[in-house]
Amino acid sequence: MRIGLLGGSFNPPHAAHRAISQFAIKRLQLDRVWWLVTPGNPLKDGQGLRELDERADAARKMAGDPRIDVSCLESVIGTRYTADTITYLRRRCSGLRFVWIMGADNLAQFHRWQNWRRIAFEVPFAVIDRPPQSFRALAAPAALALQRYRIPESCAGRLAGCRAPAWVFLTGMKSPLSSTGLRNPDGSWATQRKN
Repeated sequence: MRIGLLGGSFNPPHAAHRAISQFAIKRLQLDRVWWLVTPGNPLKDGQGLRELDERADAARKMAGDPRIDVSCLESVIGTRYTADTITYLRRRCSGLRFVWIMGADNLAQFHRWQNWRRIAFEVPFAVIDRPPQSFRALAAPAALALQRYRIPESCAGRLAGCRAPAWVFLTGMKSPLSSTGLRNPDGSWATQRKN
């Protein structure tokens, strides 16, 4: 099976999470996408972060697709960093082919992630275009360091079968939604509809 991994705080989950997942399933020819709801992002201030169970429940309601599974794996296995979560999954689920999925905004700061090079050398990853972040993301230190491993977008359907390091930048998915933009100044979630 070919599994996309979409990690995040999901504070709150929103329609773009679902759209990105469905876009990745189609473009990367994935069987499923696992939403990994993190207990907390080490690069972000945890103030205003809702309880994990509340975010996971909201994510399950938002997912609305049987190919999207919501998990709180990191809290169960006690990992804090994506690199450790990926290492765990590769050891425990050796028969699965994983692809890490991130938005261009994450690629722009990927070089700040703990053991980001290890992540890139353990699993292929797909970057979903998120204007206006595109140019900044593609000029970021991690993108430049990994440039020679980038595959053409026309080969995206083969990414899950590629040996890491390998990555693709996917265009065509345009959504301005972000969890930050959906939080009120007091940390509460703005009302949103599931489209």
